Amino acid sequence: MELVLDIIVSVVSLAVVAQYSWALKAHFNSPKMPAGTVMISVVVAATTLLYIALLWAGPQPPAATLVGLILQGFSLWLFWAAIRASRAARLKMAFDVQNPHALVTEGPYRYLRHPFYTSYLIFWIGLAIATWSLLALPSLCVIAAIYVAAALGEERKFARTGMSDEYAAYRQRTGFFWPRLRL
Repeated sequence: MELVLDIIVSVVSLAVVAQYSWALKAHFNSPKMPAGTVMISVVVAATTLLYIALLWAGPQPPAATLVGLILQGFSLWLFWAAIRASRAARLKMAFDVQNPHALVTEGPYRYLRHPFYTSYLIFWIGLAIATWSLLALPSLCVIAAIYVAAALGEERKFARTGMSDEYAAYRQRTGFFWPRLRL
């Protein structure tokens, strides 16, 4: 059973990372890959290799593996929902210096401002849980810090556009990486 679960997690993980890589070329619209995006790509490749190695290095509780797979599936659903919602907007890659030219408020963007980063974080959290290793935590923290920095940079760029007031109102009603709770 453990062998089967390790194979499934490995295949799903590689497939998800491949889809994220596909999006760099096919969905995001930057004239060239910014240095920050290159850095993210290197960290993603290294983290993927580390997590796959941790997955195969020792046993994990089946429940942890299943929770990891469920989170990976949810992250993939959110990723494709964000793709569908933002297809016409021609978003820039992470750390692109150009200002945004569109504000997406449909699909998952109705609830959170950065659904792509949220989907990536959910994926990495799921894979870290599936490895069931404390050695996964440092790279998870690094990758989370990179996504936060990228998202904050994108938010600062909106302040320099004619959409600044609209974005400020949007920020008030939506969450950063997690939906805003309305009490």
